[in-house]
Amino acid sequence: MADSKSQGPLGDDRLSKTTARTDRDTADSERTEKDGTALTLAERRKLIEAEWSQNVLPEPPVDPKWHFCWLSTTNSADPIYKRMQKGYRPVLASEYPGYSDRHVTEGEFEGCISCNEMLLFKIERELYQDIMRYLHHTLPMQEEELLKANVKPQGEDSEGNKLGRIEGFDNLARKVANPTFS
Repeated sequence: MADSKSQGPLGDDRLSKTTARTDRDTADSERTEKDGTALTLAERRKLIEAEWSQNVLPEPPVDPKWHFCWLSTTNSADPIYKRMQKGYRPVLASEYPGYSDRHVTEGEFEGCISCNEMLLFKIERELYQDIMRYLHHTLPMQEEELLKANVKPQGEDSEGNKLGRIEGFDNLARKVANPTFS
């Protein structure tokens, strides 16, 4: 038994004011070394990355001519028929032998590679690049043009004072080379 001076008011060492707690980093490293319950920084980063990635769906096949994506049969905001109008095609299990066990057995998409309510579709890579360029390059550049036009000084204010330059808007709507999307 410890002497009465080091013990807390109830005779318990945990409540003693002289008992110092080690810092959390030391405690974590001790736990990692002993029983592995604490995660290292690298393990925590992997955990964070895994939380934001969709590992439930199988990796689509690799084909340089096509871009593959999983489409939901239950998404009313992005229905499959609209994607098909844009050029997306269902991927049949017969096209890629490694996926023969994952396919729809009946209905409109019979033979299509599936996982739960998701269906695998493909689109020609050139058409995919055109869609991505329009959505993620052309439209944002047009939006920048509108922003720049709206903040451009219009001469004079209501009291006749000449309007000056607005900081930070000089490089809006600059010409940017067309990107390539992966």
